[in-house]
Amino acid sequence: MNELLQISLCEMQAELFQLSVEKGYDSRDFIEGFMKSNVAKGLDSEFSHTQWVGSAYLMDRLEKEDSQYIHPGECYSMAQMEWIGYLYRYWHFYTGESSKEIYRQANAQTMRTVYLGYHTLSNELAIIKLKETYTMKQQRRKVNKTA
Repeated sequence: MNELLQISLCEMQAELFQLSVEKGYDSRDFIEGFMKSNVAKGLDSEFSHTQWVGSAYLMDRLEKEDSQYIHPGECYSMAQMEWIGYLYRYWHFYTGESSKEIYRQANAQTMRTVYLGYHTLSNELAIIKLKETYTMKQQRRKVNKTA
């Protein structure tokens, strides 16, 4: 996939995440629902018609398919949601990992927590740091299980 299309998809996902704020949806649940959804899986694929339809159409599909994750609640800031949405999609292109795998490593709360320190980093460096943090947590869990 060419770089221009990848950037367009990152921007579309960022818009989708911001649209969830405009609609007043609980950000943590929305992010989890999206990252585990068939919509995200479609965006992860090499080619899917969803890559061309825009954020409003994607939101409509999410509202119909994953309604348990789509409900009013606490919203993250527009800037946080833009960054989180963009970075998650960029992460997929950077590493080839699926949205589900990415979310397992950096859930919504993690992304909100690191936003202030990481949003000014390059996308690549932010992803590397998030992956390093996840790896360290996994190693600590292994040590604690054997202790």
